[in-house]
This record gives sequence, structure tokens and C-alpha cells, in this order.
Amino acid sequence: MGFNHLSGNIPSQICLLTSLRVLALPTNYLNGSIPPQIGMLVSLEVIYAYRNNLSGSIPVFIGNLSKLTNLELSGNKIVGSIPNEIGQLKSLTTLFLYDNQLTGSIPVSIGNLSELTELSLSENKIVESIPNEIGQLKSLTNLYLNYNQLSGSIPMSIGNLSKLTELSLGGNKIVGSIPNNIYLGGKLTWFGAGHNNFRGSIPKSIRNCSSLVHFSVAGNQLIGNISEEFEIYPNLEYMDLSTNKVFGDLSENWGQCPKLTMLNISNNKISGRLPPELGKATQLRELDLSSNLLVGKIPKELRQLKLLYILELNNNSLSSNVPAEIEMMLDLETLDLAANQLSGPIPMHLEHYSKLLLLNLRSNKFNGNIPFQIGNLHSLENLDLSKNLLSGELPLELGHSDKLETFNLSHNNLSGSIPSMFKERISSTSVDITYNQLEGPLSNNKAFLEAPLEALKDNKDLCGNNTNIKICPTPK
Repeated sequence: MGFNHLSGNIPSQICLLTSLRVLALPTNYLNGSIPPQIGMLVSLEVIYAYRNNLSGSIPVFIGNLSKLTNLELSGNKIVGSIPNEIGQLKSLTTLFLYDNQLTGSIPVSIGNLSELTELSLSENKIVESIPNEIGQLKSLTNLYLNYNQLSGSIPMSIGNLSKLTELSLGGNKIVGSIPNNIYLGGKLTWFGAGHNNFRGSIPKSIRNCSSLVHFSVAGNQLIGNISEEFEIYPNLEYMDLSTNKVFGDLSENWGQCPKLTMLNISNNKISGRLPPELGKATQLRELDLSSNLLVGKIPKELRQLKLLYILELNNNSLSSNVPAEIEMMLDLETLDLAANQLSGPIPMHLEHYSKLLLLNLRSNKFNGNIPFQIGNLHSLENLDLSKNLLSGELPLELGHSDKLETFNLSHNNLSGSIPSMFKERISSTSVDITYNQLEGPLSNNKAFLEAPLEALKDNKDLCGNNTNIKICPTPK
């Protein structure tokens, strides 16, 4: 009776159906508690009651259902602890309790479920450590414990799970190191342990984990030399090492991961130059190497990343011009090169980025005029050219950017007046033009009219209908 619009409680009379083998009520509007009489249905093999509004706790009598193979109660409002009696379900192969409001700890009796292949307790409020008994689940292939309040360390017994392919522990309070034996099964494809309190080195066994597809340890305090800890991964699609203490030079091996779509090593201590070989990872969609210690030029070989839609290299020490060759990245939506030492004129070829939403070139050494081609970026929402060496007048075409929301040109040497086109087209909600040589009337655009003095000060002679500056003189 799943995927309907059933509401109300699960009637206790359903427990009179003593020959029932499958009870499927998923994706309805059922509420109330699971009736305790459910323990009478000793022939039950499957319970599907996910995506309802069920509340109350899991009845202890569920332990009577010795033939149960699938128990899926995810996506409800179930509270309380997981009953210790769950360990009596010796035939259970799938246990999904994710996205509820469960508290308490993981019962040690869960180690009795020798047939279990999939276990998901994610998105609850479960506390304390992962029990050592989890290592007894020799048939387990998928283990999801992410987004709880688990603490303690990962038990070494987890290395006994030789069939494990997916392990997700992210968003907890787990401490200690990541055990080296976690990859020894050789079948792990998915490992997520981001946003915990892990310390120590990245396990060396990861070098030989050729099955790896997804690896995320973002937001920890892991250390290690990135040029030594990782190898070539033929199946890798997603790699997130952001916000750790990883150091060393980027290896050219990243360019030899043919399926890599996301590489994020931001906010670490990566040094050296960007390897040109990175351009060979032609399936990349997201590349974030921001907030590191990178030096040298942006290699022109990155032009081969034609599927890239996020490029973040901000907060490094990159220098020289932006290579014209990167105009080949026609799918770019985010281009953030802020806080480097890039110089020369702003590239005119930026107009080819028809999908660009964010352009941030703040805190560099770009000089010359603002190219009028930026006005042709009709999808642009956020533009930051502040803290450069730009001069000349604002191009009239800049007023064509009718989707622009934030607009920062401060701390340059721009002169002349603000184009009147801004009044009609631009939809900015935030502007900052401080520390320039601009003069004349402000646009009657809402963003300019409501801008605080801190967003307008230190110009040559601005006037307008903003209460923070003088009124423009009446024409004679």
C-alpha cells in the first residue's frame, strides 16, 4: 500500500494477519507509533514503512520477528534508542533507520546480525563510540553512520569487514586516527569521514586502493605529504581533502585519474606549482585548490578542462598573466582567482564565459581598463574587481549586466562617471565603489540609493539622491 496518501495510525488489528510475510507502507502520511503487537507477526520477512510521519520508539517486541530480512523505517520521526532486541533478528540483511530522531548508543547486540549486508543509521542523534562488535558483521558491504554525534575512535575491528564497499562516517565527533587496515579488504569504493576530529596521517594503504571512487576527509586535522600518500586511481571520481594540514607539491598523477570529476584540496599547505598534467583530467567539473601556498603561473594546459564549471585558485601566490587559453572553459560558472599576485590586464576573453555566475579577481595586481566585454556576461551575479590597479572609466556595457547582485570595484584608480545604464538594467543589491576617483551623479538604481557611506566614500566628487552624500546641483 505504499506511495499513496494514507494517513492516520497503523492499526493494531493488522497484527491479526499472522501469515503476513510482507508489510509495505512506504511513502505515505502515516503517523503515530509502530504498534507493539507487531511482534505477533512471526512470519514477517519484510517491513517497509519508510518516508512517513511515524513517531514513538521502535518496539522491543520487534525482536520476535526471527524471519525478518528487511527492516526499513527511515525518513520518519522515530525517537528513543535502538532496542537491544534488534540483535535477535539473525536473518536480517538490510537495516535502514536513517533520518529519524534516534538517540542513545549503537547496541552491541548489533554484532549478532551475521547476515547483515546494509546498515544505515545516519542522520540521527546517536552518541558514544562505534562498538567493537561492528567488526563481526562479516557480510556487511555498506555502512552509513554519518551525521550523528558519535565520538571515540574507529574500532580496529572495522578492518575485519573484508566485503565492505561503502563506509560513511562524516559529520560526527570521532577522534583519533583513521586505521590503516580500513582499506585492506581491497573492495572499498566509497569512504566519507569529513567533519570529524581525526588527526594523524592519511592511511598509507590508500595508495593501493585502486577500487576507490569517492574519498572525503574534509574538515579534519590530517597530515601527510600529498605527493607521497596518493597514487593513480582508475575509478576515482570524487576527492575532497579540504581543510586539513596536508603539505607537499601536487603530483602529476592527478592528471592520470581518467574519471575524476571533483578535486578539492583547499585550505591546506600545498606548495609548488600547478602541474600542467592536471589538464589531462578532462572529466573534471570542480577544481578547488584555494587557500594554499601555490606559486608560479596558471598553466595554459588547463584549457583542456572543457567540462569545468568551478575553478577556485584564490588565496595562493600565483603570479603572471591569466593565460588566454583558458577561454576554452565555456561551462565555467565560478571563477575565483582572488588574493594572488596575478598581473597584466583583465583578459578580454572572459566574455566567452556565458554561464559565469561569479567572477572574483580581488586583491591582485591587474591593471589597465575594465574590459567592456565583462558587460556581455549576462548571467553574472557576483563581480569583485576590488584591490587592484585598475584605471580608466567604467565601460558603458557594464550596465548591461542585469542579473548582477553584488558589485565591488573598490580600492582602484577608476575615474569618470557611473554609466546611466545602471539605472535601468542592473539589479544589484550590494555595491562598493570606495577609494576611486569617480565623480558625478550616482545611478538611481536601488543599490546605489541605499548604499551606506562606507561603500561610496573616498571618491572625487559623487552626488545624488543618497542621504549619505551631497545632492547634485540643479542644471542651469
